[in-house]
Amino acid sequence: MDEREKKTIYEGLIIDSLPNGMFRVRLENKDENLILGYISGKIRRSFIRILPGDRVQIEVGPYDSTRGRIIFRLPKREKEKEKEKEKDSEN
Repeated sequence: MDEREKKTIYEGLIIDSLPNGMFRVRLENKDENLILGYISGKIRRSFIRILPGDRVQIEVGPYDSTRGRIIFRLPKREKEKEKEKEKDSEN
């Protein structure tokens, strides 16, 4: 693989859901940029649901740093699980 073809993988948080499998993703790096992410073919083919609030891995190419491909949906953190349990117990 050339230097030009290398893609960087970041972790991010889905902020907003847009039409046609597009999402706004806030990267969890030091800059915390907002980028436009689209679903990869494997996720689309496997019918994996991605909702706002989910953590994902996103692959960003060297040419356009404002767009990326969502390649993996990460499991929820312990803090998020505890908050959901508290919400359920209140209702």
